[in-house]
Amino acid sequence: MTAKLLDGSAQAIAAAVKGGMVSAREVAQAALKRIEARNGALGAFTDMTAKRALAKADAIDAARARGEDLGPLAGAPFAVKNLFDIEGLPTRAGSKINRDRAPPKADATAIARLEAAGAVLTGALNMGEFAYDFTGENSHDGPSRNPHDLERMTGGSSGGSGAAVAGGLVPIALGTDTNGSIRVPSSLCGLFGLKPTYGRLTRAGAFPFVASLDHVGPLARSVGDLALAYDAMLGRDDRDPAQADMPATPVSPSLKDGVAGLRIARLGGYFARSADESALAAVDTVARALKAERVVELAGAEAARSAAYLISMVEGGALHLERLRTRGSDFDPDVRDRLIAGAMLPGAWATQAQKYRRRFRAETLALFRDVDVLLAPATPCRAPKIGQKTFVLDGQEMLVRPNLGLFTQPLSFIGLPVVAAPLWTDGQKLPIGVQIIAAPWREDLALRVAASLERAGVAAAPVAPRLDENT
Repeated sequence: MTAKLLDGSAQAIAAAVKGGMVSAREVAQAALKRIEARNGALGAFTDMTAKRALAKADAIDAARARGEDLGPLAGAPFAVKNLFDIEGLPTRAGSKINRDRAPPKADATAIARLEAAGAVLTGALNMGEFAYDFTGENSHDGPSRNPHDLERMTGGSSGGSGAAVAGGLVPIALGTDTNGSIRVPSSLCGLFGLKPTYGRLTRAGAFPFVASLDHVGPLARSVGDLALAYDAMLGRDDRDPAQADMPATPVSPSLKDGVAGLRIARLGGYFARSADESALAAVDTVARALKAERVVELAGAEAARSAAYLISMVEGGALHLERLRTRGSDFDPDVRDRLIAGAMLPGAWATQAQKYRRRFRAETLALFRDVDVLLAPATPCRAPKIGQKTFVLDGQEMLVRPNLGLFTQPLSFIGLPVVAAPLWTDGQKLPIGVQIIAAPWREDLALRVAASLERAGVAAAPVAPRLDENT
């Protein structure tokens, strides 16, 4: 029964623990056993927190015996990208350099809040070095591997998060999204992923990449779990000065409301080019299911993507300048060279990019006067092979590493909330995602649409075929 629970949702695990059908310790032991059995093939975890997980599970069981409220995620295992601070564990951020840093004395706020909701931390997850990656390949820890095809990429930089959830190791994982690092793995691994509005969730205790673009968010195999994790992390945190002072309004109660009355359109123009047939077909499928016939264009998206790249390079280069000077040989060469290039760019270029950002945001927000939700591809293709350097899109050979974020970057650039919903088309064993985009602070609308697609069987996030039948 415990193995079956691990293939299901965090909600189902919590219900079983609360109902006394299984103990939190039994769930934690089963999850840790499965991680040990499957992680060698997946490359998802870099660190396990077994002792901590069992202690937390025991505390949950003791609280149940006392008749206390256990929280909405009681006993549900989760894991986090290894750029989140975990007390006593060096915060790698996917790098060799950070392993020399002193372990933090406190958890990231997001971890503390999920644990307060009853979730059980099982460890830290592989990621692209310093989050500057779309592939899920790490030169120090090896690549995270797509559970649906171990020769394929997970996407990045939250690649270990994608592998862990799609591989059935945990039902929920935390990632970060600067230019698409939650939505790309969600698309390639077949998961639901949420990039909230910029400033919605605290980033305190998460190693930065581009402060003006970084977001924290969950990946999960169900929209319900995605919403519960998001709800648990809501709330003001003075440790993150960029966090907005917004009411902490849970979204889980609204998931049942459906899409009636919502004005939904698909994005054309830039978002209908440079993609293979599967990416466009996935959007077609979602649009038909939602009866969304209108097509609108987000003018300036291509320039927005270029500006986002420039800001990422400049801010990332500035952040890592001292490490580049003193530890240059310890970087992944691909990451190092892009950071060096960013550090050498004129500051005036970044200023112009930020000016364009304000203009593009204003023009985009004008679209939401007439629509509530927009649809677009999440990635331009299904998962490429690990090590693959180029692919052909729209008749042009393009580099894989930068262009997996072709459709995510313009939306991160202006901080819109987006849910990635996974589709399985044409009998393919590999999934592909669709972005469900809402106006700022309307995560509830994007999640309602995703939940409607899930209920209709249009979007689904099954665990990949088992790598070890005994776990």
